[in-house]
Amino acid sequence: MIKKHVVMLSSGVGSAVAAKKVADRFGLDNMVCLFADVGEHEDNYRFLLDIQRAWDLPITIITNDGKTIWDVFKESRFLGNSRVDPCSRMLKREPMRAWLEQNFEPEDTVVHIGFDVDEGHRMAKAAPHWVPWEIQAPLCWEGLEVFKHEAIALINDWAIEAPLLTRQGFAHANCGGGCIKAGHKQFRKLYELHPDTYADWEKNETEVAVFLGKDVSILKNRRGGVTKPLTLRGLREEINTGVRPQEDEGWGSCNCMGIDVGEYEKPVRPDTPTTVEGFDNVRDYLLERSSL
Repeated sequence: MIKKHVVMLSSGVGSAVAAKKVADRFGLDNMVCLFADVGEHEDNYRFLLDIQRAWDLPITIITNDGKTIWDVFKESRFLGNSRVDPCSRMLKREPMRAWLEQNFEPEDTVVHIGFDVDEGHRMAKAAPHWVPWEIQAPLCWEGLEVFKHEAIALINDWAIEAPLLTRQGFAHANCGGGCIKAGHKQFRKLYELHPDTYADWEKNETEVAVFLGKDVSILKNRRGGVTKPLTLRGLREEINTGVRPQEDEGWGSCNCMGIDVGEYEKPVRPDTPTTVEGFDNVRDYLLERSSL
């Protein structure tokens, strides 16, 4: 039996290298790259276009009808945080699973996820969701293991520009540099490098809290041994008034690298293209070519 191979693309370097490894081992004829679009930084779409052109990858896009994570929080009446992620469930895991059920049988399909060898705990957590499909992590194949920093190096070696957020040293390249599972450090970096994106996150967080009628926030203030909500507005005010960071501030659970991401910062090339002739943006071009 010839197996079908479905690679879950995140628009980051890990899943891209995983897709390349699957293509090299099994070929393109029985391979699909599945990308659930939740609204990424525009350079993520450029990155997807680059890897599609470089390796002739068949990319299928789930659009989620334009629904955003903020729509999900209002719909589920819950603001996501580091412990609970309704956005990932409703915009990624569930629609990807539904697509699989509609298109491929479990007995002849392998699902590939871009977890690297530092992310075994994520693999163990993810596997039950995909039962009865077989699940593999190509970056963890025996004898061919790849760490996150090695995945970045491979992308560079293949003369492909990693996503802008990766080149700027963010822990991951999804959700425009923010994430409900991101920690204080990542949001401080977002405020420093992408203040407009930070402002959008701050505005949306406030709107969801008002919608829910609750004192909720993505981050927590743990000063003095007491845990309280810390809104993005509150963090911004701390930054602007010079309040020292909390001792336990970290990158958050979305950083599964196990390293200081700053070690792998690269100079950002100013001329990385973000448009395609005949289209308003790269995302529209990718949607036009999507096989969905």
